[in-house]
Amino acid sequence: MNQKHAVGSRVIAALLLLAIVQLSLQVGLAEPNNTTNPVVVPQQVVARLTTRNNQPVTVNGLSANTGASILTGATIETGADQSATVNLGSLGSLDIAPNTKLVLTYDDQGNVKVVLVYGCAVLTAKKKTTGEIATDQGTAAKNDPAAGGVLNVCFPQGAAAPTVNTGVAATPPAVYGGSGGLFGLGTAATILLFGGIGAAALTPLFFQDNPSRSNP
Repeated sequence: MNQKHAVGSRVIAALLLLAIVQLSLQVGLAEPNNTTNPVVVPQQVVARLTTRNNQPVTVNGLSANTGASILTGATIETGADQSATVNLGSLGSLDIAPNTKLVLTYDDQGNVKVVLVYGCAVLTAKKKTTGEIATDQGTAAKNDPAAGGVLNVCFPQGAAAPTVNTGVAATPPAVYGGSGGLFGLGTAATILLFGGIGAAALTPLFFQDNPSRSNP
């Protein structure tokens, strides 16, 4: 009888020890790990569209107005009397001229690429941003990310090759007023006019759109 009692006591003691060990493990796992470094979530780029006089342009086949979000990979198309700017936040901005179709891609690592199907575009890349404008013929212009810079490319329909940094597109936006460009959206809006009607014809048009300034 004493032997059975001793065996039972040992079994009970073993079960109690096992229960204590399991409880200790559960408490240890539940405690927060203070040595873990906090996860840093990269700031996401949110691109916003601005259109001339709030006229709609086409984004991925749908009509879009000022304030619309432009996701990476979007196809943007403007008509003959439409121009637009895409604000890329910390990466820079993209001015899109009339009669232009392009595909815009960007990421949080500071890369912006414009594939110009046809038309004209001006990509202003800030420092630490790698900007590129390409066509179906390959890269037309690319900036130095250490310095940033402005890329100006025109590739009209039927053109044999794109033109880079020529005409009004090469002129700094500050020349055309606070927000730049003939239409107040950047220099891209003037590129097509420059190629089609000549530089002399731009002067009266510019002052017509800017009544606060007078022709000297």
